[in-house]
Amino acid sequence: MAKTSKAKVGVFGGSGFYSFLKIKEELDIKTPYGKPSDKVMIGDVDGVDVAFMPRHGKGHNLPPHKINFRANVHAMKQLGVEHIFGPCASGSLQPGIKPGDFVICDQFVDRTKGRPDTFYDGPKTIHIAAAEPYCARMREIVCQSAEELKIDYHDRGTVVVIQGPRFSTKAESRWFSSMGWEVINMTQYPESILARELEICYVNISLITDYDVGLEENSDIKPVSSEEIIKIFSKNLDKLRDLLFKSIPRVVGKRDCICPRALKDAVVN
Repeated sequence: MAKTSKAKVGVFGGSGFYSFLKIKEELDIKTPYGKPSDKVMIGDVDGVDVAFMPRHGKGHNLPPHKINFRANVHAMKQLGVEHIFGPCASGSLQPGIKPGDFVICDQFVDRTKGRPDTFYDGPKTIHIAAAEPYCARMREIVCQSAEELKIDYHDRGTVVVIQGPRFSTKAESRWFSSMGWEVINMTQYPESILARELEICYVNISLITDYDVGLEENSDIKPVSSEEIIKIFSKNLDKLRDLLFKSIPRVVGKRDCICPRALKDAVVN
């Protein structure tokens, strides 16, 4: 196994984030579940060692359904990470959640298929509780940080995770919207629940880049182009960086949430 440095905080995200970090070293981590998406970069945020990995690879060469989520999360565990931030670009399913907004999700709906989504394939049987799949303490910290930074955010929301790489049909999108769900994305499952299986705190920050296709029949919402999505994402990347940099130092310390005790009652003897 490659020599590793300890980090208490990890970040999965797009390749734009690590350009903000002062990189100390890059680590090639080997895991029991194969190769992670890329090397892990260790940087510093206000005195806190942070492990960063681009979930799609540095060149964005991994489509969502090809990401080795188990290897990615296990690599963070091997480094000693206790808190993971999982920012991601997402679409809005509700007119009131606008491009440029941030949603700090508290629930997910899994619509993926065939993704390896547990570390426990036997002989030990684990039924991890998923009623509250995101760390409540981390969510509170991120929301407080967004408030202080005057960032437009929503303090809760349900993310529908689709398989990809295709986008939704209008019928699917209208269905998701009619259920009252707020956000659509391709990577939140199983990343978040794998972190819970390893008793790592995890928070999602969904950066809304566009309205999903089912909302385009609303006369006030116009179809969005790929060029516009990239423009919105780039425009808000600095806000995401500021939000992460303010939140990261605040999460280190006491873990008075359910995450570090997730396996306590999950083992079937």
